[in-house]
Amino acid sequence: MEESLLRTLTPTVIGVLVRRGANFAAAEDAVQDALVEAVRVWPDDPPRDPKGWLVTVAWRKFLDAARADASRRHREERAEGEPVPGAGEEVDDTLQLYFLCAHPSLTPASAVALTLRAVGGLTTRQIAQAYLVPEATMAQRISRAKRTVAGVRFNQPGDVATVLRVLYLVFNEGYSGDVDLAAEAIRLTRQLAARIDHEEVAGLLALMLLHHARRPARTGTDGRLVPLAEQDRGLWDTRLIAEGVDVLQAALARDRLGEFQAQAAVAALHADARTAEETDWVQIVEWYDELVRLTGSPVARLNRAVAVGEADGPRAGLAALAELDPGLPRHTAVAAYLRERDGDLVTAARLYAEAARSASSLPERDHLTRQAARLNARLRA
Repeated sequence: MEESLLRTLTPTVIGVLVRRGANFAAAEDAVQDALVEAVRVWPDDPPRDPKGWLVTVAWRKFLDAARADASRRHREERAEGEPVPGAGEEVDDTLQLYFLCAHPSLTPASAVALTLRAVGGLTTRQIAQAYLVPEATMAQRISRAKRTVAGVRFNQPGDVATVLRVLYLVFNEGYSGDVDLAAEAIRLTRQLAARIDHEEVAGLLALMLLHHARRPARTGTDGRLVPLAEQDRGLWDTRLIAEGVDVLQAALARDRLGEFQAQAAVAALHADARTAEETDWVQIVEWYDELVRLTGSPVARLNRAVAVGEADGPRAGLAALAELDPGLPRHTAVAAYLRERDGDLVTAARLYAEAARSASSLPERDHLTRQAARLNARLRA
């Protein structure tokens, strides 16, 4: 039995139950119960129609729960008059599930957890392990999220931009536990792209593919963070790069530029360079100009300052950096890098050490600490 098949069918089955009268929370619970039953039964007795089997079992689980709850008696009576839905129903509510799980009333953390559970088909334990929190904590988070969206109707329009931000949050979590969240985000974004013709969905998919292609080169054999300029580009996944570029070019051809397309264009320019020295920094600055125009994002401005430093020299980069809030995450690390390139090793060493103290992850902190130590060693020599 393929776990990927169950995860792919999960949102479709939830959608069928909701359309038949179950609220979202009850439908999701019933489908999870059906998935547990499938894991137990399918290895010895695989169904000819997996979707129909899951719909039938989940619907019965829902009815059993409804009968046990007197306050939902009216729903049970209405539901029992309906024929049991099977695989013949071709209505696909997966897209609406994306919108529901990324509802604006949810916090980003809750939206991510609910998306992984309802659309991704992951168990609460898997999600908890991926986020390094106790299973009980994640269960409470998901329960609160389900209660929040319980009254939201399936026919209400959703916000694609919110869905994309949730998927990008999933992707940026990377890998921990037994679930590769970056790969899961790519799978879900592919699924979304198959259901909605939207240039920014394609832009996000391209961005994920291009970033994921560099993953094998991001850490050394000792677990150390390897900066982009020092990565072994022979380790990059050329198949993913080619696919990402193709997806991006098709999106850009529609001439409706969005932030994910602009980010993907930057990633494509990095992927296109055979060596760090061949990187087209002038074009990258131009794409960051577009990204700043589209979003006004301080992070985009910070990344633009790095690109300007590469294209026009470190002093130009420092001038661009001076216009930004020093409290921005990574601001000090960028300042250290540009100071080093400008030859001010004393200031750069101090800034690297300062940036290390405020780093958001252990690999980043270790990398910045090593940078400071490297410069201090040069100064003492």
